[in-house]
Amino acid sequence: MSKYRGPRVRLVRKLGELPGLTRKVSNKANTPGQHGQPRVKLLKNMSPYALRLLEKQKLRLNYNVTERQLLRYVKTAKKLTGSTGEVLLALLEMRLDNIVYRLGMAPTICAARQLVGHGHILVNEKKVDIPSYSCNLLDVISIKNKKASRDLVSKFVSESSDYEVPTHLNFNKQNLVGVLNSNISRQWVGLQLNELLVVEYYSRN
Repeated sequence: MSKYRGPRVRLVRKLGELPGLTRKVSNKANTPGQHGQPRVKLLKNMSPYALRLLEKQKLRLNYNVTERQLLRYVKTAKKLTGSTGEVLLALLEMRLDNIVYRLGMAPTICAARQLVGHGHILVNEKKVDIPSYSCNLLDVISIKNKKASRDLVSKFVSESSDYEVPTHLNFNKQNLVGVLNSNISRQWVGLQLNELLVVEYYSRN
């Protein structure tokens, strides 16, 4: 399944807040569709499978990954030590496009993906144009030393002046340099999600 290209607020109405996908919020209480109903009521009437599918879709769309990519992350998380759900979130949070977004260099993960793909981002002073690149501890994330690149990121940073950078990251707004200091803690994952339901979804067979 390819990346989602459709209306984003429609997804927010159905799935709840998706900060990695869009900053927009809906002023409508009901889910989309002709027979839309309040989301709380919809969740209450859902089957266990539908709830797990909904959480899986929320995770996939927020981090802007394909179904195949997400399945691969789940398989990797199951092989590592620790709670599979929390390891899965940690793997997704270590993606370069997500790190760029979490540093405040881009308004969404989709925008961060474009920054990376167009070669604006450096990791340890080397250009990396693969959004799914997995960052490591103490990696230094910076901007290519070109006026167009720095002006673009500076614009995004100034528009997010009230944004709070997670504690596992350090960001110098003047130099536009970020450092990955430690592994992310569950409380700083920027998505309201029950990751256990996602793991259960992929364990159903």
